[in-house]
Amino acid sequence: MRDPIRVLELRSVRGTGGGPEKTILLSAAQHDRGAVAITVCYIRDDRDAVFGIDQTARQLGIEYVEVRERHSFDWRIVPALVRLIRDRRIDIVHAHEYKTDLLALVLSHMTGAVPLATVHGWSGDSARQRLYYALDKQLLRWYPLVITVSEPMRQELLTRGASPERVRKIHNGIDAAAFAKRPGVRETMRESLGIPRDAVVIGAIGRLESEKRFDLLLELAAGLDARPFVVIAGEGSFRPALEKQAADLGIGDRVRLLGHRSDPADVHHAFDVYVQTSDREGIPNALLEAMAVETAIVATDVGGTRELITDGVHGRLAPRGDLAELTAAVRGTLNDPEGTAARVRAARVRVENEFSFRSRLAVVENVYRELLRSRSTPAPAQPSES
Repeated sequence: MRDPIRVLELRSVRGTGGGPEKTILLSAAQHDRGAVAITVCYIRDDRDAVFGIDQTARQLGIEYVEVRERHSFDWRIVPALVRLIRDRRIDIVHAHEYKTDLLALVLSHMTGAVPLATVHGWSGDSARQRLYYALDKQLLRWYPLVITVSEPMRQELLTRGASPERVRKIHNGIDAAAFAKRPGVRETMRESLGIPRDAVVIGAIGRLESEKRFDLLLELAAGLDARPFVVIAGEGSFRPALEKQAADLGIGDRVRLLGHRSDPADVHHAFDVYVQTSDREGIPNALLEAMAVETAIVATDVGGTRELITDGVHGRLAPRGDLAELTAAVRGTLNDPEGTAARVRAARVRVENEFSFRSRLAVVENVYRELLRSRSTPAPAQPSES
């Protein structure tokens, strides 16, 4: 019997993470363990007091380890990662953001493990982050294979000089059964949040950071005649600013900032409309969840969102940052129950047919096999200058 392919999923993130954590941890839990043996490794900063990914990993029963660092540039983690790779006879190191993209290449040269990267997105506004992202896009040209979760990301790498045959688009997927609409959850969830059963609720799930533009969601809510409640699940540095904004807009009593939640499917049930106000996205996992739970959707047309939602068919799209268009789309969604119901049904069918998590796992497993076959062939030529 053939030994399983041994993969190290390598990730560095603070707090409770975001959408990539759902993909990484659920993949580790659901891969065929006879074919792929996954070790999930998170690089954990000793200064991070709210790190919570280890708890989710334990709940899922996956093989999980941590490498601790004193600060963001603590190169003592490299020997620890080398020992981990050698002890577990890792075949593939699968990186998931700019820091581990660099580490995976270094570790490949030191251990012989094949590097693989998945690009989930380049989010962040600081000058330092923009520099890191620019360097990352150049670094990824050296990978034998890079997975992107959306076509715009794939095109971005190609414009930076990556070879087309080395950049593979694989959409995020979702377990549609786990996010199926369930009777009674809407009422229970609303009661737990102190929201009347017949109230209008608009909401979102995501990190409270600048690129999510939850400030627009609050402005939108304040301008609607329906006087909706706003529910946002997620944590981040923009919480104080959003709390102040809600108070200044006079809607503080109707805004619920839930922090990180381990029950996203239940939270989705509380919404009448899921509203994505982001300036940037990859393939948003939370949007897939809303589609599966059969929640009406209004979303900014950014990143790979158009690859999930066809405007007028599965939901409504609006230009990035356009408060007037977003408001009109939400208002139209609330005022057109028949059309909204048709879009909701179409979105659920699309998730079932095109974005199955199991199907995604099978594609990724084929990528792993392809990489191991290529390990015995000569190294690829140096990428050309762009």
